[in-house]
Amino acid sequence: MTPPPQPQTQPQTQAQTQAQTLHHVVVRFAGDSGDGMQLTGDRFTVQTAEVGNDLATLPDYPAEIRAPAGTTAGVSSFQLQFSDEDILTPGDAPDVLVAMNAAALNKHLGDLPRGATLIVNGDGFDRGNLKKAGYVTNPLEDGSLDPYRVYEVALNELTGRALQGMVEQKQITSKDASRAKNMFALGLVSWMFSRPIDSTVSWLQEKFAKAPAIAAANVGALKAGFHFGETTELFSHRYEVKPAKLPPGRYRNISGNLALAYGLIAASVQSGLPLFYGSYPITPASDILHELSRHKRFGVRTFQAEDEIAAVGAALGASFGGALGVTASSGPGLALKAETMGLAVAVELPLVVVDVQRGGPSTGLPTKTEQADLLQVMFGRNGEAPVPVVAARSPGDCFSAALEAARLALRYRTPVVLLSDGYLANGSEPWRIPDVDHLPNLAAEFATEPNAEDGTFQPFRRDPQTLARPWALPGTPGLEHRIGGLEKADVTGDISYDPDNHHRMTLLRQAKIDGIAADIGAPEVDGNDHADLLVVGWGSTYGPIRAAVQRVRQAGGSVAHLHLRHLNPFPAGLGDVLGRYDRILVPEMNLGQLRMLLRSRYLVEATGYNQVRGQPFRAAELQEVIEAVLRGRDPHHQEVAV
Repeated sequence: MTPPPQPQTQPQTQAQTQAQTLHHVVVRFAGDSGDGMQLTGDRFTVQTAEVGNDLATLPDYPAEIRAPAGTTAGVSSFQLQFSDEDILTPGDAPDVLVAMNAAALNKHLGDLPRGATLIVNGDGFDRGNLKKAGYVTNPLEDGSLDPYRVYEVALNELTGRALQGMVEQKQITSKDASRAKNMFALGLVSWMFSRPIDSTVSWLQEKFAKAPAIAAANVGALKAGFHFGETTELFSHRYEVKPAKLPPGRYRNISGNLALAYGLIAASVQSGLPLFYGSYPITPASDILHELSRHKRFGVRTFQAEDEIAAVGAALGASFGGALGVTASSGPGLALKAETMGLAVAVELPLVVVDVQRGGPSTGLPTKTEQADLLQVMFGRNGEAPVPVVAARSPGDCFSAALEAARLALRYRTPVVLLSDGYLANGSEPWRIPDVDHLPNLAAEFATEPNAEDGTFQPFRRDPQTLARPWALPGTPGLEHRIGGLEKADVTGDISYDPDNHHRMTLLRQAKIDGIAADIGAPEVDGNDHADLLVVGWGSTYGPIRAAVQRVRQAGGSVAHLHLRHLNPFPAGLGDVLGRYDRILVPEMNLGQLRMLLRSRYLVEATGYNQVRGQPFRAAELQEVIEAVLRGRDPHHQEVAV
């Protein structure tokens, strides 16, 4: 969206309000943590999905349950890009910023390009709010907002007037009325962008079914905001974005955590195994537990453990008992699960371990995104303990990544790490609901009878193709065997301290993981094999990298893109692919972890572009980096003086 930079100074008549068709728009809602910005953005997203736009979202909020009200530390925001064509990111900079108070304006104004639209809640700029936000003068009066199209709307006052009757009749309190101002703002923005509000009305009535007065107040505020836009003479433009031309099919809006939960359920159904999910609450992974707990009809069993160690232990125990054992956490929790993951490597049982990465180290930035756990999940265990590592690249892709992690775990009897991150977990996009008939068959096989010529059961006699050992359910007559963390003798599974046996078992466990490379397909490059530059990425950087690559190509640049699903083992043929390009660029939200692995494994020269800011890359930023590398310059690194 690029409306002309014409600051609105005079009211327009209703007849002058014009409808303008746009191809894409970026809207950001920002306010205090208690203003309901995540809810507002989520409902606007649903309304946008209903009209058929492609979209991507970026929720951003502080970790504190309630940071000081009115301060920049307590500002919560929700950004949404929607379009009539395929888009890959939630947008670089907002075309429209809705600021509920002075702190929200102060924190986000720097991202607003000149000429953008600014809707401010004038009631959030009193002396106290200005002081807490760090303003010396009122930006609504000192001319500092002249470069923008500013609409000052008294949201508190207008919401109060709309709900005054309910307050006077004591159906709701004044505080209840004040809380509904986010719905007034949603109604206004919905009118501005021609979004229907019927689904939000139904949602409010259902959500507050046990408090009908609260439901009526929120619905009243929503409709008041919508009709305010329709009847006021303040606005000169109204916009619409046509439905996107997406491949045919049934779509729904989905977040990464929700898609991941559905992928685990699908893996359970396709494998014929009950899903056991052991977890300890942690941001940003907790939503997976919340969602899975709703699906007992699919045989899902959820267990909220007393800590991370108990959660992974229970999941591994469930796998021993014949279930699809899954556990999830974030970086700090993965550190606690490390010992049991090593046990899973030793006993060679399937286990899916989900790591929804967040800013670290330690507690770090719990609500911010990062992809700095790669080396942790690769090497963060004692001894030689290799595990496959799979990474999701978009919210909807979390579904497919979960299926792939379960497939590898069941086929190769190994723990598998599935990497997501906060950006994927909380972000959302349209997702084409897959045809169940096209999902992979993950049917698991259990040992049912002795496997040795002498009629005994040899628990570490391996499948010659996968090197997986037989999965024997406890209690199966004739298949009694030892299990535990002490080293086992090859084939028999007896406890063994023999040096040569330990060396052999170490090599076998590594060979089993290495052999997966032949089972995951060749790396797929988007672009010319002889391009001047190959951009290699993994995880949630897919959207901004792909968008940046497309922009550079449109400008005539010669660049290709490779995004890795499997980070351990790397797909077969990756070294040959990397060897075709003279220059390789690896953007990561860490200090160069994949780049280090590629350099050490394939001895290729790769340039890194690295940021650890708790925020996803922006496509425009990566476009500049790619163009700089093509010109033979080093990409700019974010450096901090010390």
